[in-house]
Amino acid sequence: MGFASISTDLYLPAMPAMGRTLHADAGAIELTVSGYLVGFSLGQLLWGPISDRYGRRGPVAIGLVLFIIGSAGCAMSSSAPALIGWRVVQAIGACASVTLGRAMVGDLYARDHAARMLSMLLMVMAVAPLLGPSLGGQIFALAGWRAIFWTLVGIAALTLGALLALPETLPPARRNHEPLACAFGAYVELLRHSQLMLYAGASGFFYGGTFAYIAGSPFAYISYYHVKPSLYGLLFGAGIIGIMATNLINARLVIKLGRTTLLRAGTSGAALAAIALGADARLGWGGLAGLVLPLFIFIGLTGFIIANAIAGVLGFFPARAGAASALAGAIQYGAGIAGSALVSAFADGTPWPMGCVIALSGIGSFLCAWAVVPSRPIAEPAAGLMEAQ
Repeated sequence: MGFASISTDLYLPAMPAMGRTLHADAGAIELTVSGYLVGFSLGQLLWGPISDRYGRRGPVAIGLVLFIIGSAGCAMSSSAPALIGWRVVQAIGACASVTLGRAMVGDLYARDHAARMLSMLLMVMAVAPLLGPSLGGQIFALAGWRAIFWTLVGIAALTLGALLALPETLPPARRNHEPLACAFGAYVELLRHSQLMLYAGASGFFYGGTFAYIAGSPFAYISYYHVKPSLYGLLFGAGIIGIMATNLINARLVIKLGRTTLLRAGTSGAALAAIALGADARLGWGGLAGLVLPLFIFIGLTGFIIANAIAGVLGFFPARAGAASALAGAIQYGAGIAGSALVSAFADGTPWPMGCVIALSGIGSFLCAWAVVPSRPIAEPAAGLMEAQ
């Protein structure tokens, strides 16, 4: 599941330098994030039904091979369009691991227990973005930005070897044996389920704000406020510490309070922080601190939002955990495409485009979470094996 983070976070400190090397402006380099999100969003829709039919391990292995090819292509790119194209290939490979990692949780756990396990995994996974910008900054300082992508090649190769020790969580007896064309048609049924879509919308809007932050913060911090790349890594890492803390709290409270209650609390705080950020980005009242503090709160509340929203999505159709995870992921990263693309399109050399997009995203996430009506899942074959045990 960590490939979503390391694929982008590792090279964030090098983005301005990449633009200089490839003779591209900030908007073009920010499109490497948007291009990645296009591949990541659409690729998930492919892997979900395939994994429901053939199991989880095989598709993950194929995805890792594609990730290796895409990362090597990024390392050897000589222009911004080529880099964007290879980022798409990289993303299609990376999304297999992320999508199917969530589906594996759905294979083994049900309802609030799934939310608890997702929080635990996300807390551990947060180490990747915590170390990513700092590690990427060090690699960039020692060997240049291309070495960052060669590092990703090595990480994927090691993960491919480690996959041999991962057990299959979807045995043949529980797989969906209908033709793939029908399996892909199941997305229509999922899209028609309003409560599932509200859970997905809460996480999707939040991801739009998160990726607006990822795309816009290097230029807001480094270019606008003249923060050193190494210090940018520390500022970025502070938000990850908040994510780890809220995931830990969520894991401890979700069985007692329920995923919807904690989801609503998280989106409420995120919306308030996002509105404060938008105001400061527009008016410049607090300077750098006026960006750092609300961004820390907004990003830190991820732990109350993402795990609970995804568990909500997985809870309605446990027999289609792969497709449900893929649809939720596609919505998340589709919103990420919009968020990062809007920051790129309206880039004006100030933090305002980033602040505006994050403010709107926080409000959208809040509205979706509070429209959810907690309910029992649709009756399907039970998936919560570990819970039953």
